Amino acid sequence: MRYGQGSSHGFLALKTLDGVTIATGDSTQVVSRGRVTSRLIFHFKDGSVDEDVTVFTQQGVFRLISDHHIQHGPSFPKPIDFLIDMASGDLTFKAEDGTISKEHMDLPADVSNGLPPNLLLNILPTTPETKVAYIAPGKKARLIHLSIKPMGTLTFRVGAFRRKATDFTLHVELGGVTGVVAPIIGKQPSDYHIWLQDGTPPAFVREEGPLYEGGPIWRMEQISPSFQ
Repeated sequence: MRYGQGSSHGFLALKTLDGVTIATGDSTQVVSRGRVTSRLIFHFKDGSVDEDVTVFTQQGVFRLISDHHIQHGPSFPKPIDFLIDMASGDLTFKAEDGTISKEHMDLPADVSNGLPPNLLLNILPTTPETKVAYIAPGKKARLIHLSIKPMGTLTFRVGAFRRKATDFTLHVELGGVTGVVAPIIGKQPSDYHIWLQDGTPPAFVREEGPLYEGGPIWRMEQISPSFQ
């Protein structure tokens, strides 16, 4: 781990690739007693909500403690309410009708749900590839892996000044037979892209990818408050 996380509060916009804002949100982090609680929430114009609360430690490496991800509303065809508890290995899914199902999984230590932006801040742009585990949410959860690779740089502007950002691609590796046939039957998930400004420390610039399986590609960017 190169850069530990501190308490912070930022504002975000979620847009289509055409630049239309569909949601605004907050990204907060609170550090207390050796734990970091990260909360990312988007409120959509159509009333939908996407909220992800992640608790982790950062003693030398990032270690997930829990991740609770909720999505509901018209923007999400399949609502989710999914909780990962690393200590017990329990995965809890609450269906739309209120039915609760629980399963146990032997979880690897590098489960990264809710952590990718923080992880990327600690990956050198010269690192060819980094792999981490990820739990795909659902009534029948799946253990998959993310392959993270730097894919070049992009120039952007802050005011009148040009800066460079590294484009990190997050590719979902389904693995096994499913991973082999997925591209053929059209179920291979889309790649995610996260751009970080190079520097000490790096800074988040934007992210593009689907918020749910099979969903459209949306763009996440930082915004500043306006007084009107």
